[in-house]
Amino acid sequence: MDFKEQAKELVSKMTVAEAISQLLFDAPAIERLGIPAYNYWNEGLHGTARTGTATVFPQAIGLAAMFDDEGLEKIADVIATETRAKYNEARARGDRGIYKGITLWSPNINLFRDQRWGRGQETYGEDPYLTSRLGVAFIKGLQGKGKYLKTAACAKHFAVHSGPESLRHSFDAKADAKDMEETYLPAFKAVVKEAKVESVMGAYNRTNGEPCCASTELLQKKLREEWGFDGHVVSDFLALMDIHENHHVTQNAVETATLALKKGCDLNAGYTYPALYQAYAEGRVTEEEIRDAAVRVFTTRMRLGMFADDCEYDSLGQMDVDTEESRKLSYEASCKAAVLLKNDGILPLDASKIKTVGVIGPAATSIEVLNGNYCGTSSEYVNNLDGIRAAAGSGVRVLYSEGCHLFKDNVQPLAKADDRISEALSVAEHSDVVILCLGLDATIEGEQGDTGNAFAAGDKESLYLPESQLRLFEAVKATKTPVILALNTGSAMDVSKLEDRCTAILQCWYSGAFGGKALGDIIFGKAAPGGRLPVTFSYEGTLPDFTDYSMKGRTYRYDKHEALYPFGYGLSYADCEYVSFTADKEKAVVEIKNNSAFDTEEVVQIYVSNRAEEKVSNGENKEFAGAFDKDDQPVCSLCAFKRVKIKANESVKAEIALDASAFESVLDDGRRVVLKGSYMLYAGGQQPGKRSEMLTGRKCLEQEVVF
Repeated sequence: MDFKEQAKELVSKMTVAEAISQLLFDAPAIERLGIPAYNYWNEGLHGTARTGTATVFPQAIGLAAMFDDEGLEKIADVIATETRAKYNEARARGDRGIYKGITLWSPNINLFRDQRWGRGQETYGEDPYLTSRLGVAFIKGLQGKGKYLKTAACAKHFAVHSGPESLRHSFDAKADAKDMEETYLPAFKAVVKEAKVESVMGAYNRTNGEPCCASTELLQKKLREEWGFDGHVVSDFLALMDIHENHHVTQNAVETATLALKKGCDLNAGYTYPALYQAYAEGRVTEEEIRDAAVRVFTTRMRLGMFADDCEYDSLGQMDVDTEESRKLSYEASCKAAVLLKNDGILPLDASKIKTVGVIGPAATSIEVLNGNYCGTSSEYVNNLDGIRAAAGSGVRVLYSEGCHLFKDNVQPLAKADDRISEALSVAEHSDVVILCLGLDATIEGEQGDTGNAFAAGDKESLYLPESQLRLFEAVKATKTPVILALNTGSAMDVSKLEDRCTAILQCWYSGAFGGKALGDIIFGKAAPGGRLPVTFSYEGTLPDFTDYSMKGRTYRYDKHEALYPFGYGLSYADCEYVSFTADKEKAVVEIKNNSAFDTEEVVQIYVSNRAEEKVSNGENKEFAGAFDKDDQPVCSLCAFKRVKIKANESVKAEIALDASAFESVLDDGRRVVLKGSYMLYAGGQQPGKRSEMLTGRKCLEQEVVF
């Protein structure tokens, strides 16, 4: 008997009332059927979250900066192992509470379309291809390759969801067919069709007028009919309540529960589905609809082996959590995620030539900048100061000053403004070099309700650092001591006013439990920065209105403004030369030579320029002449990438498969077509373009492919 048949048999033994009770995220026990209580809500964004000790990896945006789908799948496997182990230990002791289950409401595969969005830190960045590949890898890692699912992953938030946080409960995100197909839906389609994701979570907002958790277009047409989704749909927490209280699509909970169930929402995270008892009594919903939803959620439980006596993961336990191997993997990820934005040659520092290092800033001793949001609790943290001190060694004196509060004018409540600046000046003046640790953290950047940043509901009001930190920077820089800027943020910042006065800049993200060790080791050359930007660093004032969901002017694919730091950019301690590049419709072969004494991991990136408007205007594809807006086409698009190890002074050839979709263009009505004509492919350690060339000193290699 297969899993779905097992679920049908069990659900058939339930009363209708019992079946309804199982559509709640905190489903009660049905003792007469041997069904224990189960809470579906657990999180695993970058480690098993909110349930005590676990390995804390860098935040998702940092994991994206690795450009490493294979490495991400390994990380997800560790997360699944620890989640299973903690589930086994908890249930053995009768604990079936929240965050103890094996249904993980991760990953967040929404597009980071606007750098002000506080939850952008939870995503894999702004590019639909990168997000698709990383989403597929992460979900495969979570779900495993066994007879049973190791854990059940959940792709969220479906769909067209990326702020503003303050409006999410009532907002109608409007996107045309082209933007839906070209940007907002590809990652969801990929994880459903390729990774066979077990669950999909609906978003808070409406999309084109329909509540996402009760949408004909999204849940029925796209998810079930077009993509063949075979798992269960869960609402975001309290999102069903929004349908009548904030969207005003329905009048009350009974109407909402009826609508959501009929449209395909199987599981309610929240407290609306108890209204199904009344809806059923009044004939609004049928027994069949209730049982169908129950079968879908119980199919997931069957696939997880919850009612089996041969599940291969039942032996996992306490000794499989927070292991030496998982901690090592977390540290390595922190190194691979760090992006070197600037280096005038000062890095790596030579400890034998330095007597004193000043470490200054509110991020220097912070644990929050290591954690990010939706995190677990590490048994050990290495903050930035401790990591720098350890890497510097006993021969270097390390001085420290907090310098300023993260965003307030003073550190001590009774003190005057800038009460730590004089100390910071003293530290800087007595140091050979200053490492200035600035940034944000999840207490002010994140999800609505989880931050103290009430004025923006977790979003950023601008791309600049807080004023308190900018004043600290100006004061420290005035001492003339060289400054290395280390940034811990979950999003892109405009540091254009600081850039030319820093000797080096490192973007560390929310860097994981061992992020400070990674930072110290990178600064002193014991490790290398290995990341590339998964999101464009734009200049303040160049972004479209936050509430405009059109992709015009957004992300590297559509924004005509010059970026401060482009998507895909990141420097290295090594000097990698792209020697040759050949490509056809199915694969690309790139030869790279490492002209340096550093072993390295190079992120090879392949971009395509479809030049759709040219192909249509020159008459080759005249049947599509009315289907394109020439100002609405991607400048270029990432279509392949691979992280490649190259030893010092050696060369490697990287062969990278190209998906047929790389050459597709999306028409205004959302149809995908391959236009006749030539396509230009670009290979390099960055995206093509003048700004990337200027920052790296290298041009991408080009190869034409003709259809």
